[in-house]
Amino acid sequence: MTQNVEFVYDFCSPNAYLAHKVLPDLAARHGAEIRFVPVLLSTVFKATNNQSPFRAFSENRKKSAYLTHDLHRFARRRGLIFHMSPYFPLNTKFAMRGAVAAMGKPWEGRYIDAVFDAIWVHGQKIDDLNVLTDIVQERDLPVRKIREAITGDLAKQTLKDQTKAAVRRGVFGVPSLFVGSEMFFGKNSLANVELEFEALH
Repeated sequence: MTQNVEFVYDFCSPNAYLAHKVLPDLAARHGAEIRFVPVLLSTVFKATNNQSPFRAFSENRKKSAYLTHDLHRFARRRGLIFHMSPYFPLNTKFAMRGAVAAMGKPWEGRYIDAVFDAIWVHGQKIDDLNVLTDIVQERDLPVRKIREAITGDLAKQTLKDQTKAAVRRGVFGVPSLFVGSEMFFGKNSLANVELEFEALH
């Protein structure tokens, strides 16, 4: 039976970006399929009385410097391109509604790659709807469908519902990954996700 891994994410998280880059190879090694679960991180934080580590440790220069160093080190050692967004923190509500519209579609992976890369590789301001539309067009994605979803009520409500459901499952931040009922948090938990797959074989 094919094992699934659920990837709970918001584009605003640099750690989610890095985990997303590594996860496909990990899943392929174990014949696992990835199910993407878009949520709105700001709502998760509010519901769980949590906050971004960059905000939580903003007055601790050493801790803040370490967090940034850890991101770049993770990327460098895996041959990934990563630049801290000049617009961080970003409002990703439009992009995440687009992610909801992409769920289960043949182009879901291309949409996710396009938006993550726009933020963390190219430094684009994706909370600007016109910029986001340009990104979608450049990747030859269905612009009209995505634009309608972003500005409509269905994707907005679905995103709210999925975020609430994730919180009920124990999610307090992103990236969060589920293998069965086991939850793993953060990019540095990917090694434990792999161990979980190995234990299931």
